[in-house]
Amino acid sequence: MSVRLQVTQKKSPIGGTSSQRNTLRSLGLKRIGDMVVKEDRPEIRGMIKTVSHLVDVEEVD
Repeated sequence: MSVRLQVTQKKSPIGGTSSQRNTLRSLGLKRIGDMVVKEDRPEIRGMIKTVSHLVDVEEVD
């Protein structure tokens, strides 16, 4: 069974870099409160690290 990550946007990317805005969009997050579930893979972890101040992350099964 693979571990999945629930990523929830908690802050706005306004004032952030274009890289941070693009990373949120790539994760599938468009507005505050949006939530997506992603596989726990190194590339997803890297994306989350880039916007860690804008999102909440939880492990789900």
